[in-house]
Amino acid sequence: MIYGLIELPWWGYVVVALVLTQITILSVTIYLHRCQAHRAVNLHPIASHFFRFWLWLTTGMRTKDWAAIHRKHHAKVETEEDPHSPQTRGIWTVLLQGTELYKKEACNQETLDRYGEGTPDDWMERKIYTPHSVMGIMTMLGTNVVLFGPLGLTIWAVQMAWIPIFAAGIINGAAHYIGYRNFEVPDASRNLLPIAWFIGGEELHNNHHTFGTSAKFSVKWWEFDLGWGLIRLLQFFKLAQPKRIPPKAKVLPGKSSVDVDTIKAIITNRFQIMKNYSKNVIIPVFQQEKKTCGRCCVTPH
Repeated sequence: MIYGLIELPWWGYVVVALVLTQITILSVTIYLHRCQAHRAVNLHPIASHFFRFWLWLTTGMRTKDWAAIHRKHHAKVETEEDPHSPQTRGIWTVLLQGTELYKKEACNQETLDRYGEGTPDDWMERKIYTPHSVMGIMTMLGTNVVLFGPLGLTIWAVQMAWIPIFAAGIINGAAHYIGYRNFEVPDASRNLLPIAWFIGGEELHNNHHTFGTSAKFSVKWWEFDLGWGLIRLLQFFKLAQPKRIPPKAKVLPGKSSVDVDTIKAIITNRFQIMKNYSKNVIIPVFQQEKKTCGRCCVTPH
């Protein structure tokens, strides 16, 4: 068998594939999603360009296209104009044809003009990344084959399938269809898993739609956001600066009057307040009414 420059046991190639795909999904969630689409975090040029370069190698996606389509998703969520809502297009359409939906919307110049402002438009973007997106993907293929031999082709195939399956399919589809909800926002967003590490923290989708401009997706103590963990690591090395995170309610003992600060706090923490009100008031009342109705409807013998 012909090997590449690096020879590994079988499980070593699995680890390599997992690490490379995780770098890709982290580039999507930190650079494209939290930094570019929502301006929730500022990235140092070194970090920003590494993520952009890596996405050129592994996806060929243009920053402006991705940011514009995602911004439109939030602006038109669950409507016919939402580029990838399973509520309007069907869950199987989004799961299986998510990439096609993305490519179709990326050809909509009106979407790019209206929602794509503020994305990179430098020399690298105009001369390399946009006109030569296929070159990046082929460069990744050649590098994998040189390093890992024929198995590098398999690793490359896994890399190429990762974003279409997990981002375009599962995040855009399943995360608006199944899972649990921390907050009753107007859309159908769901949290797929509380331990969000496999697709970079994007599993916490209901939290994200509640606090769209937050750099941190986890809100409960038992939730874990891998993307936020990497942002904190980058922040330690002065390579990232989060701008906003989910607000935390602060209780002031003894305060009995309502003033402007109270109203501001209610507006800021409205989702947590409504959730606590539903949990502590509405649900117990419904449960009590159900018990009372059950006793009233029992037919005596």
